[in-house]
Amino acid sequence: MKPNIPELEDFLWCATPQAWLDAALQQQELMLIDHANCEKKAASTALNLMFRYIDRPELLTKMSRLAREELRHFEQVLAIMKQRNITYRHVTASRYAEGLRTHMRKQEPDKLIDVLIVGAIIEARSCERFSAVAPLLDETLSKFYESLLKSERRHFADYLKLAYQYAGEDISARVDFFLEKERDLVLGPDSGFRFHSGVPVSA
Repeated sequence: MKPNIPELEDFLWCATPQAWLDAALQQQELMLIDHANCEKKAASTALNLMFRYIDRPELLTKMSRLAREELRHFEQVLAIMKQRNITYRHVTASRYAEGLRTHMRKQEPDKLIDVLIVGAIIEARSCERFSAVAPLLDETLSKFYESLLKSERRHFADYLKLAYQYAGEDISARVDFFLEKERDLVLGPDSGFRFHSGVPVSA
């Protein structure tokens, strides 16, 4: 079926809380480190899909481009970190992505549909956060984050279009299911700050 892809601003069920923006400004070093991790993980997800679903030509084409773009973004984040003398170090992941993936179905073809829906939601949230935090940052970081918006918006649309294409039916209820879970993760308390964390609270 032909999907009805909403505008990204109308897709997510909530905006990033002010408390997250405040934490981002206070912990910009950690934000950049975790942003680098997110770009690397996004590329890995795209490559994993390419290896798993070799019989899906549209998926192969879109995920190949997506992986290249995410790795380029990873390199750009590393360059900014180097300019600012920020050491790339290990940080634990937030509960966000796993909090969505825990609800994925295990059997195909439902598994693929859920992976694509979750991919769309993560890309949409990334884009929304870049847009929200960019005006609050210094000129270099602001311009960089604004430069990412076009590709992140396209990644969101690509994931969602593929989900509808391979489902072959209306999956809006399934999309809404994950959007509700995503809203709860974004608005709920989190023990620490990460790029996709909820509302940071003291441990």
